[in-house]
Amino acid sequence: MSDVFDNVMDLAKRRGFVWPTTECYGSVAGFIDYGPLGTLVKRRIEDLWRQFYVISEGYYEIECPTIGQEAMYIASGHVKGFSDKMCQCPACNEYLRADHVAEAHNIPNAATLSCEALAEKICTLPCPACNEVLGTVEVFTFNLMFQTTIGPGSQRKGYLRPETAQGIFVDFGRLLRFYRDKLPFGTVQIGRSYRNEISPRQGMIRLREFTQAEAEIFVHPDMKDHPNFSRYADYAFPLLSSEQQLRGLEAKTYTMKEAVAAGVIANEYVAYYLALTHELLVTIGVMPSRLRFRQHLPDERAHYAEDCWDAEIFSERFGWVETVGIADRTDYDLKAHAEQSGDSFTAYIQFDEPRREKRRVINANMGVLGPKYRGKAKAISDALQEVTPGPDGATVIVDGEEIFVPADLYEVKEEEVDVRGVDVRPHVIEPSYGIDRMIYAVLEHSYFEEEVEGEIRKVMRFPSRIAPVQVAIFPLMARDGLDIMAKEIARTLQLQGILAEYDDSGAIGRRYRRQDEIGTPFAVTVDYDSLEDQTVTLRDRDSMKQVRIPKDQLADLIPALIRGKSSFSSLI
Repeated sequence: MSDVFDNVMDLAKRRGFVWPTTECYGSVAGFIDYGPLGTLVKRRIEDLWRQFYVISEGYYEIECPTIGQEAMYIASGHVKGFSDKMCQCPACNEYLRADHVAEAHNIPNAATLSCEALAEKICTLPCPACNEVLGTVEVFTFNLMFQTTIGPGSQRKGYLRPETAQGIFVDFGRLLRFYRDKLPFGTVQIGRSYRNEISPRQGMIRLREFTQAEAEIFVHPDMKDHPNFSRYADYAFPLLSSEQQLRGLEAKTYTMKEAVAAGVIANEYVAYYLALTHELLVTIGVMPSRLRFRQHLPDERAHYAEDCWDAEIFSERFGWVETVGIADRTDYDLKAHAEQSGDSFTAYIQFDEPRREKRRVINANMGVLGPKYRGKAKAISDALQEVTPGPDGATVIVDGEEIFVPADLYEVKEEEVDVRGVDVRPHVIEPSYGIDRMIYAVLEHSYFEEEVEGEIRKVMRFPSRIAPVQVAIFPLMARDGLDIMAKEIARTLQLQGILAEYDDSGAIGRRYRRQDEIGTPFAVTVDYDSLEDQTVTLRDRDSMKQVRIPKDQLADLIPALIRGKSSFSSLI
């Protein structure tokens, strides 16, 4: 039996939203093409995301290469640990995500199980590809990054980026200077990421090439009260905390102020971006009743994260789907790149007034240290400042070599100094959006069927701001000057930045149905009365109601309707 997924994807392929890539050669799972209308929806959602993050929050956007050198991904941990657990069906030889097989049969916390435990859990389960019982299988890890080489001779290894975030992290020093060496600041990036998924079987939900929109907000580790928290302090929506999950309870509605005060959300920064994300998702057309925020369980959350939540959207086919992740990643990423690269990845925070502090200073006796250690003497002297000497001496490491420096070669003093500031390694708040999953959620949540005059009317009830075609212009007949007036109206609206589609093909009712299917919110019809009184019929997609308005009002009215500054009901 077909469900809404089948209906939505049938319409999406037929009307030019999205379809499998390279169909003429046999499609490859995990890759899709956006058709003409799907590309428009995608761009509108990305631009709305920019409206929230770049225009409203003031976080400038950068664009980094999609191929990164190996050192970056060694530092980030992707080379060593970015993997999923995989097995191969003995019957059909299909490779499978072992944890997905387990989860499909209600085995809890499958992603956190070891390879051995997973193999034991799934041995009695059927293969999702051939339906044969898996039996004894080996479960092993598979790194999801696409590997490539940079330049001829395969001398430098690179990877297609598995996320957009690392490009922002490695640019931290330049971004800090751009923001005039002040915290907090944020930077965003929208672009393609790549993950060599083992067995993607969920359409747009799990892709091997996909679009991410990520914001990295760098904050002082001791200052996590958001300066604009009042904007969302009383904003309320369902939260499924880790405690509620462990106790088997349903999601509970909190205001952000209540959630932070109760310790459900770690700090105001995380709460602020949970609320902003909720507002953004509802704005693009996600149903609030099918949206929740789930906190990562203790054994699910990354060891370095202070707090982590997923915005999950309910799909009739796939259940609750993780679509956005919001995390307080502490200083993990900047610290990792500092250790790998040798750069500091810190910000200098100047105090309002200098502070008098006692400092321990180790003065090396260079007259003795120099002849004894020769070329290493200066490095040893510098290294002494970073260690705590023992009664007999201090052990330092220079160029990987451990060197013991006797106590008679240096003098330890304590002195008071004026300290004007301190180097701080910021913590990172990261809201990470899966654009393709957002688009699928909007397609599913916007799809409706209803009976009208004995026929099934299929309609995509997109919010006006993300509809691919924003207004359709119809001449009742393509003659007698009706077409000329209709084309003039279309051109006038296009000059206002509105995507207006002129259509004179077929009966007017069929034209309405075509536009309903692609989600066009408004239609303007030019008829013979229009030639006499210069009025036109404006039709609303959702109510199918119509109203006559002066033609000259369209240039101001249509943009106002699309941006929500005016409503169709106010015209009736």
